[in-house]
Amino acid sequence: MERFDGWIAGLGTAAGLRVVIGHWPTSPLGAFTDVMVERPDGHRTLLAPDERVAEFVGATYTFDETRLGAVTHEELGDCHRVVTDDLEVTLRVGGRPALGWLLRAVPSRLATGPRWIAALDAIARRVLPGVRTVGTAGGGRTEYYGARDLHRVVDAAVTFEGRDQGALGPVRPPVHFGFGSTPRAPSLVRITTLIRRDDRPTWLTSDP
Repeated sequence: MERFDGWIAGLGTAAGLRVVIGHWPTSPLGAFTDVMVERPDGHRTLLAPDERVAEFVGATYTFDETRLGAVTHEELGDCHRVVTDDLEVTLRVGGRPALGWLLRAVPSRLATGPRWIAALDAIARRVLPGVRTVGTAGGGRTEYYGARDLHRVVDAAVTFEGRDQGALGPVRPPVHFGFGSTPRAPSLVRITTLIRRDDRPTWLTSDP
């Protein structure tokens, strides 16, 4: 298993742009942040900090375009600011809904176990339309999303390609990068992602 520990934030805007930010302090690729953007017309763009991240993420998800360049993340109290050459996002995190408290109560060892994650998939589909916890990620990979906490995103300012994208909105329609979407309500999810595959590149240093 390759293991990525961090968080994923998903949000929509009044202009119809949908943004998914992954921030990974711990991963086989080192610490990094990447962003997936889907325009109202369905065009999907990956904003990746380097070739290694672009190669790995691009083999796991589907994009129409990949752009390489610095992706910076800064945490300021309850706000997160992510900046690339083409995108600037500042989002403010609010409290936990009931589901967040439930996820937080599950012991870490259980919450990040593939069998537990797979068992939750049917529940996730019913409670959070579009959300999946396990699925085929392409290239012979199986991906497991072990959600460990959830907070609402209560405000956001988004600029893409020099244009203000308007007020915060739901992730609607769902994004189409992989087998599942983020929650429809703008959210930040503390998560452990596990990826199982047979063709591990030599530069990945995690234990099998």
